[in-house]
Amino acid sequence: MSEENKENTVEKEEPKTEKRGWAFSAKVLAVVAFAAFAVSILGLALLTNIFERKQEARNPFFRVVELTDDTHDPAVWGKNFPLQYDSYLRTVDQVRTRFGGSEAVHRTPTNADPRSIVAQSRLEEDPRLKTMWDGYAFAVDFREERGHAYMLEDQTFTERQAVTQQPGTCINCHASAYEAYKKLGQGDIVQGFHALNKMPYQEARKEVTHPVACIDCHDSQTMALRITRPAFMEGIKLVKASQGVANFDVNRDATRQEMRSFVCGQCHVEYYFKGPEKTLTYPWQKGMKVENILEYYEEVKHKDWTHAQTGAEALKAQHPEFEMYNQGIHARAGVSCADCHMPYERQGAMKISSHHVRSPLLSINTSCQTCHKGTEEELKFRVETIQERTYKLRGLAMDALVQLIGDIVAAKNAGASDADLAAARENQRKAQFFLDFVEAENSMGFHAPQEATRILGESINFSRLGQVSLRNVKVTTNLAALRASR
Repeated sequence: MSEENKENTVEKEEPKTEKRGWAFSAKVLAVVAFAAFAVSILGLALLTNIFERKQEARNPFFRVVELTDDTHDPAVWGKNFPLQYDSYLRTVDQVRTRFGGSEAVHRTPTNADPRSIVAQSRLEEDPRLKTMWDGYAFAVDFREERGHAYMLEDQTFTERQAVTQQPGTCINCHASAYEAYKKLGQGDIVQGFHALNKMPYQEARKEVTHPVACIDCHDSQTMALRITRPAFMEGIKLVKASQGVANFDVNRDATRQEMRSFVCGQCHVEYYFKGPEKTLTYPWQKGMKVENILEYYEEVKHKDWTHAQTGAEALKAQHPEFEMYNQGIHARAGVSCADCHMPYERQGAMKISSHHVRSPLLSINTSCQTCHKGTEEELKFRVETIQERTYKLRGLAMDALVQLIGDIVAAKNAGASDADLAAARENQRKAQFFLDFVEAENSMGFHAPQEATRILGESINFSRLGQVSLRNVKVTTNLAALRASR
């Protein structure tokens, strides 16, 4: 090729290369521009999302409806608080844990009891309970507790209603009672409380509609936690007084973290019906330990019933979760009932307290792992180990009490007098109450493991002391022979 042709070729090729370079640059610029645009859009979307989340956080609920102190239906509150209401509705769940919870047991509805599903019978699971409570309504019907959704229904239709005349006092812990207090007291909840207590149960039942509801624990305007049960107001005032805090007003003086336990302590407590008015009373005048409560009962000469077999003036513990919790490490560490049983959950930008009240073993991630860093399997094992040990000791205490009851019956049949049996009956009363304090408490020892173990040990000791007291009883018939014949 001549030099001239080479030059012409170069001249022709250079413009093509230049054009290609410009085309490539244009493509690059287009890609960069598009990427920049996309990033801008994504950034704007992110900023918008952040702004929206911040707005959500500032406005945790929308006032779809106006709530007042007379809005008792939780479904209406649910229009403003749909997330909380949704979890509240899930208290219908029946899930059994190893040492608690309930399973759905099918039954044929009747006119007297329209329920088609109930919880398992504790009396069938452990017939020794019938011996322990012989002569009392609980020996007729005692089932595992179900969720809050069933609290009013199960109280209304328990077979215990057929064998005893329960007072309206029972409504205090088995229903949304705030509405009834206001109505019966013409706006004064304390007066309404006293009026409700005096009613026969079936009459009082007509005054309530719902199980425990939003209005029982929350101020309708501020949503702040509040106490609505006068019995707790008085009881916690006495407890605080014993701690050197005078004139304690729970709705004025309690911290928010305290309130996250106090609202539960309104019902999950030991109690008795005081006087002919059947006033709901929490026996905390001397403290909340089992010995303190027993001392108070001795002072006021209270008994729940007379044991059908032995004649002992017996005591029945109710459900002293609040008392036992207060003896445990979690309470001392400042952990509230709600922290474990109503743990915080993330819903979008909002942090809400779950109202699906249930065992922490069913929500270990949110209930336990916020503080404890073990695996779910490890934490569950630790809890169940405590419960298993408590359960075994509870069985030993139950055996000891049943044996004491049998020995008292044998002594009666052999001709022992009331004076002869006095010490044994007194020890039965103590052994029964101490055992029941753990039996009726719905954590199988976990709320206060060391305290539960101590109480059960004391119960066993009372039973054995009762048996020892019968050794020197002079009777007309050989007591050892009677024992052997049983």
